[in-house]
Amino acid sequence: MPYRFLEDVATADVAFEATGKTVEELFVAAAEATTNVMIRDLGQIALVERRNILLEGEQIDLLLFDFLQELVFYKDADLLLFGKYLVKIEREGSCFRLQAEAHGETLDPDRHDLVVDVKAVTLHQFEVKETDQGWEARVILDI
Repeated sequence: MPYRFLEDVATADVAFEATGKTVEELFVAAAEATTNVMIRDLGQIALVERRNILLEGEQIDLLLFDFLQELVFYKDADLLLFGKYLVKIEREGSCFRLQAEAHGETLDPDRHDLVVDVKAVTLHQFEVKETDQGWEARVILDI
């Protein structure tokens, strides 16, 4: 599994570590983990709606932060949960550009096994780093 939940990091929040061989795989793993906090089984999400997400930033960690916040925004504004992500990240000089497609559906409490509501991504202990194995991130979500 490209992410794991951390039990003893944040008392009133949910923490996880995500990994990926590429930075794109890391972003997908972090997005899946964020959604998995809200719904127990990502396989319950029908891939009937699509949202294009375009973001830019000078730091890869803040780009991940913005990407995850965008997913929380769609959940709050449109009641959308996503189960599949296609992510492409390019670097142009000092700027990173993210192009993503998020596929999912409107939240349905009768069909989706809901867990908790994610309010926001926090910057507390937020970290993204490149390692010998690829990429790692630590994220704490406010629930």
